[in-house]
Amino acid sequence: MAKEIRMKAALRSEQGSTAVRRLRRTGVLPAAVKRLSGVSESVGLDAHAFENTMRHHSGDNLLVTLELGGTDMLTLLREVQHDVISGLAIHADFGEISLTQKIRVSVMLKLIGEADGVKNGGGILEQTLRHVEVACLPADLVESIDVDVSALKLGQVLTVGALVLDPGYTVLTHANLPVATVVAPIAEEVAEVVEGAVVDDAEPAVITKGKKEEAEAAAGADKKATEKK
Repeated sequence: MAKEIRMKAALRSEQGSTAVRRLRRTGVLPAAVKRLSGVSESVGLDAHAFENTMRHHSGDNLLVTLELGGTDMLTLLREVQHDVISGLAIHADFGEISLTQKIRVSVMLKLIGEADGVKNGGGILEQTLRHVEVACLPADLVESIDVDVSALKLGQVLTVGALVLDPGYTVLTHANLPVATVVAPIAEEVAEVVEGAVVDDAEPAVITKGKKEEAEAAAGADKKATEKK
């Protein structure tokens, strides 16, 4: 199950960029909560407490219990916006969830094991997809999904459809999308030879074209001189 944390929040009536900047100066982190009814509410959290809490939690899909107006509200932390210079949070978005209703989330894929194609074939493991969209109950939510690639041989591709996931997950990402593959390394010598061949073929064409143009120009000049005489 995804990590669950608790935060205190308070409803706020201030709106607009000026009011939001004033809140931040007083140590309040502006945030929004989308309720199950579809209504969005503006709330404020202690910015310092939020930063301290987030330092102990990594990854996406954090279940957060907001203490709001004397009641607990189970939410999913959907997005956190950060200042591009300081890196501090400047806004957070939460979505109220129900333990009995499935939610749609993007879960990180974590490759584990040493691929056979790397160990025995000298290949290189490449991860082409890092998140997968799934639908699941909040109780089944995890921070990341481990993907064992130890059986992946040289030239083979692991697709979304081949992932072994918990039965409680409904995969929404297209099954044919590649997740990881083991490719053969390209020798530097081959690359240099190919590059040299392109240069050798290109140079004579340029030189030939130049000489042809020069000859045509010279012939034109002689013809004009003859006509003048």
